[in-house]
Amino acid sequence: MLPLQGKHIIVGISGGIAAYKAPILVRLLVKAGAEVQCAVTEHALQFVTELTLETVSGHRVYSQLFDHTNPHSTEHISLKDWGDAMVVAPATANIIGKMANGIGDDALSTLLLSFRKPLFVCPAMNTQMLESFAYKRNIQYLRDNGVSVIESTTGELACGTSGNGRMEEPENIVRLMVSALSDNSPLSPSRHILITAGPTYEKIDAVRFIGNFSTGKMGYALAEELASRGCRISLISGPTHLSTLHPSIERIDIMSAREMYDAATRIFPSCDAAILSAAVADFRPENAPDYKIKKNNDSDGMTLNLIQNPDILATLGKIKSDKQILAGFALETDNELENAQKKLVKKNLDFIVLNSLHDKGAGFGHDTNKVTIIDRNGDIDNGELKSKQEVASDIADKLFAMMGV
Repeated sequence: MLPLQGKHIIVGISGGIAAYKAPILVRLLVKAGAEVQCAVTEHALQFVTELTLETVSGHRVYSQLFDHTNPHSTEHISLKDWGDAMVVAPATANIIGKMANGIGDDALSTLLLSFRKPLFVCPAMNTQMLESFAYKRNIQYLRDNGVSVIESTTGELACGTSGNGRMEEPENIVRLMVSALSDNSPLSPSRHILITAGPTYEKIDAVRFIGNFSTGKMGYALAEELASRGCRISLISGPTHLSTLHPSIERIDIMSAREMYDAATRIFPSCDAAILSAAVADFRPENAPDYKIKKNNDSDGMTLNLIQNPDILATLGKIKSDKQILAGFALETDNELENAQKKLVKKNLDFIVLNSLHDKGAGFGHDTNKVTIIDRNGDIDNGELKSKQEVASDIADKLFAMMGV
C-alpha cells in the first residue's frame, strides 16, 4: 500500500521563486498515493501556470475567491472539508504573516483561515526577511498553535546571494509529511524529548570567543530519528550550519553555556526524557567586554581568567523525577570506560553514551561514530563504527527500552 493512499492533500502555493518546485511536490504526493488539489495566490501564477498544476494534480486549481467557475460558491469551505492535510510550499513571509494575523483576502489565505487539520508550511524567502523580527514572531506564533514548520535550508538564493531561505526539497517535504501523517508511529507525539546539540561559544570580547570542534551532527541525527518515531522534540542547539527537517522538531538556538543552561532547565520539567549530546564549554572568561580588546605591543600576550560554567547535566540529574529518563554523552581520551561510569553515577543518569577520540572516524566533524552505551544497571553495549544516523537509531532503541516502549 502506498504511504499516502487515500489521503486528500491540499498544496498551497504562494508567490515566491520556489513555486517552480510545486509541480514536482504535487507529482511526488500523487506518486505516494495522495489525491491532490492546489490553491494558489495570484502572484504564484507568475512563477507556475494553472495548466501545469492541473496536469500534475488532475484537478482544477483554486485561484480566485469569487469565480463563477468554482464548483461551490464557498469554495474555501468545501475545499477545507475535502482535505485531510495541507502544505504551503513555498510559504512566503507575506502568506505566513497573513496566517499569523488572521488575514483572509484571497483564495489561499481565506482557505488557510478556515483550515483546522494537519498543516505544514515550508518557508522560502531572502535571508534578511527570514531574520526579520516580524517573520520570527509570526513563525513562532504558528508553531505555538500547532502548525508544522518544515524549515528552509541554506544555499543559493534567487537574489544572487547564498544563505538560509531556500525551500526544502520536495522529496524531503513528502518524506516528512509521510512520517507525520503515519498512523504507525511507536510513540504518541505527546512524548516530549529534550535534546542538546552542537558547541557553545564563550565570548572573550566583541569579536572573539572560546569554542570547540563540535558540528552538532550527532545531536541533529538524534532529533530527526526520534521525531520520525513520533516524538515531539525540543532541540537546544549551539552555533551550527545544520538545519532540521522534521516538523515535530522545535529548534531553540543559543550561543553560550549559560544560555543552554537556562533553556534546558526551563524545558526539562515538562519532558519525558532528555539526551544531552552538546559539547558544552566547562569554562568561560570572567570578563567579556562589548568592545574588541586591542593588541598591546608592549605585552607578549594576553591572560584570560576563566570561571566555571553551570553544569547542565548535573543540574538536570538533581531535578529529574522517577518518571523521567536522562542520558548524557562522555567524550574521553584516557580511562574512557571508568570515567564514563563515574559520570553516569555522579550526575544521576539513566544511561551514558561514550565516545573515544582514539577511535578513527568517530567524534567531532565525522559523518560516522563509534559509541559505547552504558546504563544504570551496568549493562554495556559496545557499538561498531556506523553512520551517525545508525548510531542515533541505536540510542533511540536504548531510550525506548528504558522508557518501557
